[in-house]
Amino acid sequence: MNQHHPLRIGTLVGGGEAVRVIPQIVKHGFESFSLTFWQTTGNTDLVETAKRVRELADEHGFIISTVGIFGNPLTGAGDNADTLASWERLIDHAHLFGADIVSGFTGRVPGSIDESLPRFAEVFGELARRAEDKGLRIAFENCDMGGNWNDGDWNIAHNPTAWERMFNAVPADNIGLEWEPCHQMVSLIDPIPQLRKWVDKVFHVHGKDATIAWDVVKEYGIHGPKDFVWHRTPGFGDTNWTDIITILRQAGYQGTIDIEGWHDPVYRDELEMTGQVHGLNYLKRCRGGDFIPNPQ
Repeated sequence: MNQHHPLRIGTLVGGGEAVRVIPQIVKHGFESFSLTFWQTTGNTDLVETAKRVRELADEHGFIISTVGIFGNPLTGAGDNADTLASWERLIDHAHLFGADIVSGFTGRVPGSIDESLPRFAEVFGELARRAEDKGLRIAFENCDMGGNWNDGDWNIAHNPTAWERMFNAVPADNIGLEWEPCHQMVSLIDPIPQLRKWVDKVFHVHGKDATIAWDVVKEYGIHGPKDFVWHRTPGFGDTNWTDIITILRQAGYQGTIDIEGWHDPVYRDELEMTGQVHGLNYLKRCRGGDFIPNPQ
């Protein structure tokens, strides 16, 4: 019997590509898949996709950890016209995939994070109730998408002060974070003490790290022409993932860690899956390897 480790390690796959891609990569040992859509679920037939994915899951023993929609549901402007409806659609269909988390960006009203909070509370107060009725949780990725406190187009959930204000604005137990160390490190935040403090609100973890070039920061600062930080596939960055997994397990974390690839500056293009499978095996080592039953 294939006894899975209680903390599964997987990867992100585009929701519209899942049926095509998963059979090609599942043999490398991915134990979960997080399905993502960009701005809209588009013309993907969620019922049929879920059916096909569940058949693959039964065959290979993986789970679907989350389904996610990454766009701006607060404005609905331009290419985000279907983002809010896509949130509703994924909440309504998540159970067909066996997923209990719907993830994405909060969206953002142009202007400061504070100015987005009333609209955030309006939209996600409603979505949180819709999700709760179906036994689901909502998890916000902690990605700044190039924004800061005063300006940005996509997401407000990238700073711990914003999290406090968001969770005060919508005080629902079923909204939390889709957290990764990388997005904090690009802001020069130390992810380890942050995770320890916020772990009870972390519903899903993206396997993505960063490398910070402190020599560049100290000589050129963070607004010069030289890159000072790179997104990395786990195993190539600065973070101690053994610490991350320890903190998660000490807190009783029940979720998965799913690698978010396609960002590493070295393990990319023809080296993408080489890097991802290295990250997969690295994260499995950090959790203690495969599950080994105790003697009776």
